[in-house]
Amino acid sequence: MECRMDGRTALITGGSLGLGKAMAQEFANSGAQVAIVARRLEVLEEAKAEIEAAVPGARISAHACDMCNGAAIKDMHGAVEAELGPVDIVVNNAGTSRAMPFMDITDEMWAEDLELKLMGAVRLVRLTFPGMKDRRWGRIINVLNVGAKAPRAGGAPTAVSRAAGMALTKVLAGEGAPHNVLVNALLVGLIESDQHLQRYLKSGANESLEDFYGKLGEAVPMGRVGTAAEFANMACFLASDAGSYITGTAINVDGNRAPVV
Repeated sequence: MECRMDGRTALITGGSLGLGKAMAQEFANSGAQVAIVARRLEVLEEAKAEIEAAVPGARISAHACDMCNGAAIKDMHGAVEAELGPVDIVVNNAGTSRAMPFMDITDEMWAEDLELKLMGAVRLVRLTFPGMKDRRWGRIINVLNVGAKAPRAGGAPTAVSRAAGMALTKVLAGEGAPHNVLVNALLVGLIESDQHLQRYLKSGANESLEDFYGKLGEAVPMGRVGTAAEFANMACFLASDAGSYITGTAINVDGNRAPVV
């Protein structure tokens, strides 16, 4: 089975590092032209160069955008379509995993989390959904967290905003299905990512990154942390015609760490 995306245009938020960059590279390797979006243009340009080096002939577009800013999202979308054409695939991957005790979360923190993770996706889909329906082909993938299904104590605000993203996925899947616009969510477990890398660097731990990930993997039934490439493979499947009868699902990519399916 080949997961090809020849002739398709994909837009990936949070596309400059970690999972976003891995997905962008896999999509490009599968024939798509890809717009990567993040806040810092210099980091985007580095990611663009890396992907182009890894996938000769790839067409990658880099766009700096604050996904909390509705006007900026509209401008970014217009720039992407002007450069690459109509967007066929959207991956909503922007966001962090902020988690803390409930009583420590301020109103401002709640608003910031929902603005970035939920409303950023809502605004981008509002711009791309109509064209997908008109062309009778589209894919939307919402990257969430297993906490959306199995929230833990101290897991807010991210578990709450990610649960809202799962509800959004189901609503959009129902509206998109008659138009061949498929909408799914991928729920991240313990996967190698830039967020884990930054935690490792900040910890000042006297151990290698490999040992750091090894300890994290002890909490996973498979005994290891997943790789960004493994996550990108699943995203590629859902974004291609290979996943043409899958919509409205929230798939755990977690090595069976979550207590629910």
